[in-house]
Amino acid sequence: MFTILIVEDEKKISDLVAAELRKWGYTAQTVVDFEKVEESFQATNPHLVIMDINLTYYNGFHWCERIRRHSNIPILFLSSRTEMMDMMMALNMGGDDFIQKPFSMEMLLTKIHTLLRRSYTYHQVETHVLTHRDLTLHVKKAVVTINNQDIELTKNEFKILCILLEHKNQIVQRDELMTALWEDENFIDDNTLTVNMNRLRRKLSEYGIDDYIQTKKGQGYMLV
Repeated sequence: MFTILIVEDEKKISDLVAAELRKWGYTAQTVVDFEKVEESFQATNPHLVIMDINLTYYNGFHWCERIRRHSNIPILFLSSRTEMMDMMMALNMGGDDFIQKPFSMEMLLTKIHTLLRRSYTYHQVETHVLTHRDLTLHVKKAVVTINNQDIELTKNEFKILCILLEHKNQIVQRDELMTALWEDENFIDDNTLTVNMNRLRRKLSEYGIDDYIQTKKGQGYMLV
C-alpha cells in the first residue's frame, strides 16, 4: 500500500484530498505543523508527497529542497499560481509534476497514479550496473558514482541518465525520453526536458565530466 504525504495548509483542501486518496486504498497523511514539514516527512516515510507552494512559514520550494537532500521520491506540486516561471521553478527544485488550483480530483489521481507507476515499476533492464567513461549507474540501488564518488540526482535526472546509458551507442530522440519519463501527462512540454537535461549536465560537470551528453540537433541526445 502506498503512503502519500499531503503538505497543504488549506485544511479543507487537505482533508478532501486525503479522503479521496483513502477511497482509492492509499494511506494518506496530512501535515499539521508547517514549521516541521521535514520532520513529518521523515516520520511518515511516504512514497509520494503532494506539496503546495504557498505555505505558512516556508514555501513548498524550500521543503522540496530539504526533502531532496535525502530522498528522490516523487513530489507533486499544487499551486494557485499560473505563471510558467513557477512551473519551471518547481521542476528546477526537484519536483516531478505540477497541478494548478482549482483542480479536479480525477486529474490529481491520474497524476498520482502515473507518478507512482513510473517511480516504482520503471526499470526493466537486465543488467544492474551501467557504465560509460568514469561514471557508473547502479540500477537497483538508484545510485550514480563518478570515480567512486556518489552524486545526488533527482529521480528524473537518474532516469534520463539510465536511458542514455542503455542506448549509449545510439541517439535517443527527445520524444522517446519524454514518453519514458512523463508518458502522456498534459503538463509536460518540450522545455521541461531541456530543464532536466541542463541540470543533469551541470551536475556531471561539477564532478569533472564535461561534454558527457551530446545534443544531436533535430534528433535527440547521445553519450560521448
